[in-house]
Amino acid sequence: MHDNERKIGRREVLALLGVTSAVFAAGCASESPTSPSTMGSAADVATGTTTTGGTGTTTGTSGLACSVTPNETVGPYPSLVDLIRSDIRENKGGTQLDLIITVINTAASCAPLTGVNVEIWQCDAGGNYSQYGSERAQTYLRGIQTSDANGQVKFTTIYPGWYQGRATHIHVEVTQNGRSLKVTQIAFPESTNAEVYGTGVYAARGSNPTTNARDGIFADSLSSEMATVSGSPSSGYTANFTVGLAA
Repeated sequence: MHDNERKIGRREVLALLGVTSAVFAAGCASESPTSPSTMGSAADVATGTTTTGGTGTTTGTSGLACSVTPNETVGPYPSLVDLIRSDIRENKGGTQLDLIITVINTAASCAPLTGVNVEIWQCDAGGNYSQYGSERAQTYLRGIQTSDANGQVKFTTIYPGWYQGRATHIHVEVTQNGRSLKVTQIAFPESTNAEVYGTGVYAARGSNPTTNARDGIFADSLSSEMATVSGSPSSGYTANFTVGLAA
């Protein structure tokens, strides 16, 4: 475990969830979310405005704005130990992905939700999840951050791999004061998947045989769960995703 991350159990996290963003920032200063040029305001996100500072393609539909994000299954691999950190890679190989999630309250004119905890978890380039099976002792590609004044969190991760039967995805859960507000999943554009899976550590496995359109989770709600992605395999990618909930 790195010096700049905190590893704690579920019960302790439930007690910590009610603290303010400022307290989290003080306790995890080196892991606190930053505000890079790619992080627009909640108002920008709600109106579909996306600002990107990098080069390469920009694809996706995260600007679908002020609507409630569909609920999805937590899946078979939820986190067993919580990690308060923004960089969740733990030296896992793969194309860097800077993931920016904005949480908005659809019951309050899409106002940003500040001080909620956003947890993500995903598989590695080989389709494996930490904390399960042969990876039981590992904790890679999982993390929690607290939303800032703009309702935003940022994670540094890798572009997710794939496993049989599912489209490429990242899991998301939003909680506040120990209560789950939203569990959903993030989809990725097929064009970006094709770019990534033809290069680097992904190339040996190739393309994901399960497309977004054939996925049982995304088939009826894809447009509401698609990330907006920009970048390239060589420079890395930035993905923006909005979680809308009626708080």
